[in-house]
Amino acid sequence: MDLARAHGLSAQAVRNYEQAGMIPPADRTASGYRVYTDDHAGALAAYVALIAGYGYRAAGEIMKSVLGGDLPTALAVLDAAHVQLHRDRETVERVASAVVLLVSGPPATLAPEEPVSIGVLAHRLAVTPATLRKWERVGILTPARSRTARVYYSDDVRDAELAHLLRRGGYPLEHIATVIAQVHAAGGPGPLAASIDQWRERITARGRAMLTGSARLADYLSPSI
Repeated sequence: MDLARAHGLSAQAVRNYEQAGMIPPADRTASGYRVYTDDHAGALAAYVALIAGYGYRAAGEIMKSVLGGDLPTALAVLDAAHVQLHRDRETVERVASAVVLLVSGPPATLAPEEPVSIGVLAHRLAVTPATLRKWERVGILTPARSRTARVYYSDDVRDAELAHLLRRGGYPLEHIATVIAQVHAAGGPGPLAASIDQWRERITARGRAMLTGSARLADYLSPSI
């Protein structure tokens, strides 16, 4: 099947995508063979490119919405992904700044920030409180305790943001706990700075892939806009 070969896919993969609603339904010949057109080729090109930038779940939501005639929902998914990318980029820069502060020491005139609850921190990171408690059990977080609940100060929030970024990068919890310990020890910014450069590169690569995916989707939509 030419359509499958053009994207390095198997014919079965294309049929699966059709069945899942990622590309339009194909017409059949009298003998039952599927007939794919330029419309299917455009939809498949958009979907494959979207996967590279936005991941399978978001790419699927986008294509299902587009093919269902619900462009606003598709655009909302795209918007949310770009917001997350921007937030990841900001977090990397905050972590980089934190490394400098950890090595040099914060100015004595800086007042500590107001502590936040586990619910507030979980909402800020878009994770569950149970996730933060799990990070605590493996030594990533060490929140203070009030009489009734955990409280997280600015250093705890920074540690949580770093842990969240590392988890998004696929790092196991044990590795993250080690990195956090290295940050606390402040034995030198070298290894952590190298990791930050790698995170920046991955974020840049994801941003480029998102641009490509959006462009392929725009190409597919252009005849109908």
